[in-house]
Amino acid sequence: MGSSHELARNGHKDVSLQELSDRLAEFAQVRGWEQYHSPRNLLLALVGEVGELSEIFQWKGEVARGLPDWTSDDKEHLEEELSDVLLYLIQLADVCGLDLGQAALTKIVKNARKYPVAEQTAASTN
Repeated sequence: MGSSHELARNGHKDVSLQELSDRLAEFAQVRGWEQYHSPRNLLLALVGEVGELSEIFQWKGEVARGLPDWTSDDKEHLEEELSDVLLYLIQLADVCGLDLGQAALTKIVKNARKYPVAEQTAASTN
């Protein structure tokens, strides 16, 4: 039998924010943790996890795309910290009553309007 890391990876190809949200809610509910999941507490936990994520890169200098010089253990550690950030972000949106997926799509549209493709850039990519 593979590790929990391998099992999780093999079992899910495209995971929705809703599925993650549902699993997080169940995880907290069966442990009686909902009482601690206020927006403030989740935000502070998120900030702490962002700090842990930052530590991974703190002394590495510039890092190449795809992390070609990283060990599999280093990559797994990065995956874990990125996951912690994502999961707290999803929980925070949920307790605030926000649809994070829709908010992200709306933000992309707003950014596209705010930062339109320059004519010269668009012509050079065709």
